[in-house]
Amino acid sequence: MDTQVWSQFIRENWLVIVIALVLLFAVVNLVKTVLKWAIVIIIVVGLFIYSGVTMDQLGNAVDKVKEGTVSTLKSEAQEVMLKEAKDAVYTMNDDGTFTITSPNIEVKGTAGQDKVDVTFRGVSLGKWSVTDTMKTFIEEASKQQGAAGK
Repeated sequence: MDTQVWSQFIRENWLVIVIALVLLFAVVNLVKTVLKWAIVIIIVVGLFIYSGVTMDQLGNAVDKVKEGTVSTLKSEAQEVMLKEAKDAVYTMNDDGTFTITSPNIEVKGTAGQDKVDVTFRGVSLGKWSVTDTMKTFIEEASKQQGAAGK
């Protein structure tokens, strides 16, 4: 997504863009149903198609943003894990599964397995491999549980 290409497109097609924006504002302000959003999507997609941006390019941009966001959340979750390990509550269930909860993190897994489910601030981050950071978090939480039980 080259900024020079976009600026050239805007300079050449400013009138079409202005008309599309006026239509968008009119639709958003006047139409009060689900149809409104369908019309908005059609106008935006039409503008992108007119500009020469392909759906593959849009998909790639969305994928890059998604990957960047997930990796940022994962690194932030790992930092929070280490900070909140002392406050974590370790619960061992009868079926061999465990749950560790702290103010911002929830980890669910099965003892001896390599994968755990991680939830950070209510957002599921999927299954993670048990790395050194995760092992430290689990061990610290289980120590806290053992210390609380004494």
